[in-house]
Amino acid sequence: MPNNVTAVAAAPSDLAREHFAAEFTFETDCWDVHDALRGEPGFVLLDVRSPALFAKGHVPGAINLPHGKIIRSKLAAWPEETLFVTYCAGPHCNGAARGALRLAELGRPVKIMAGGITGWLDEGFDLATGAE
Repeated sequence: MPNNVTAVAAAPSDLAREHFAAEFTFETDCWDVHDALRGEPGFVLLDVRSPALFAKGHVPGAINLPHGKIIRSKLAAWPEETLFVTYCAGPHCNGAARGALRLAELGRPVKIMAGGITGWLDEGFDLATGAE
C-alpha cells in the first residue's frame, strides 16, 4: 500500500549522488564547524542574529554581523576569497539563508551552518556570552 514516502519513487542513484554531493557546497554542520574551530578554520563564522541575541549566547569564535547589516564595506577586512559560514537561531529561522544570500550577492563564498544555535546545543557544545 503506497504512502507519502513510497508514492513517489526515489531518484536514480546518479541523480541522488549529484544532489547530495551538491548540498555540501551550500552547507556544513555544527560538528564540522566545532571541529574546524579547534585549529585554523579557514573560514569566518558569522552569527547573523541581533546583537542582543548574540550577547545572550553564540558559537565561540563567531563574529556578530546581522544579516540586514551585511554590506560590502563591512566585509572589507577580509580578502575576496574568504569563505563565510552563516548561522542563526536554528532550523526554524531563515536568517542564515538571508545572510548567505547577501554574501553571495556581494560575490563572497558562503555556506550555512545547518542547525544554527539549536543544532550547536543539540550536539552538546557550549555557547559563549557577551558582545565579543
